[in-house]
Amino acid sequence: MKRNIFIITGALILMVFTQSAFAKTVGVIMTADIAYYEDIHKAFTDDMGKDVEIVLQKPAADPMSWTNAVRKLTGIGVSVIVCYGAPATLTAMKETSDIPIIFAGVYDPESMNITGKNATGISSTVPIDKIIKLLSEIKNISKLGVLFSKSEKDTIIEIRDLKKSEGSIGFQSVLISVSEHVNKNEIKGTDALLVTTCGVCMSGVKDIVEAARRDKIPTAAVIGGGEDAGIVLTLMADPKEQGSTAAKMVKQVLEGSKPAELKLKQPNSIKTIVNLKEAKALGLDVPAGVSGSADKVIQ
Repeated sequence: MKRNIFIITGALILMVFTQSAFAKTVGVIMTADIAYYEDIHKAFTDDMGKDVEIVLQKPAADPMSWTNAVRKLTGIGVSVIVCYGAPATLTAMKETSDIPIIFAGVYDPESMNITGKNATGISSTVPIDKIIKLLSEIKNISKLGVLFSKSEKDTIIEIRDLKKSEGSIGFQSVLISVSEHVNKNEIKGTDALLVTTCGVCMSGVKDIVEAARRDKIPTAAVIGGGEDAGIVLTLMADPKEQGSTAAKMVKQVLEGSKPAELKLKQPNSIKTIVNLKEAKALGLDVPAGVSGSADKVIQ
């Protein structure tokens, strides 16, 4: 009899332990080969600690891969799905309305109606007119090549915001859609390039920089991760703040809060990075006012 009691008690303890561990399983979708998302994820995992099991999916930057990643996480029954970037977030919202979704690294989530019953997070919106003004101090811009993806809604919104500045700053946008690789012929004739938060673009940012170098075209980006590859000017929402905020929200959800109860966060920390080494290699002079106001300068 005592033996049976011990067996039953042990089984109950194991069941409780298993359910507790299962309740603390967090799925993360991080589009592969994007350094900015890797920085967000590092901050996220550092703040989450070791009490939570994190299941990481690293899909390629395409709709089917994002969908498969979400389905894998829903299939194992994670308690929360964390998404970096708008495409992964929108895909997760389409695939599930039951599992809470926390996002980071999403440009203007309100315009895409991302916040809702089961989703909240932190925006990564930056003032696009600011980066164009800074870029125009480095080089006069008549035609600005804008790299985006037709399948990524956030990049379309970035173009919308960019076009509001055309008249006041005095440039014309040349839209360059990227599906797999940047078309080198399309960037010819532009004075500078702006890389949006396009996942395909950031996965191949080294190729973009190399293509721009051949025609002495400076590059700028509204997402981090390309500065060491040669992006001359970067304006980004601080990835550490993005990851830490996402971690705080996940903890609140695991403690019983609903995403609808957690207010969308706006970025408080916007970082500017200037790659002075790349600018000099392109034969460009960066004004002291631009480099002096940067949070980081790559020499």
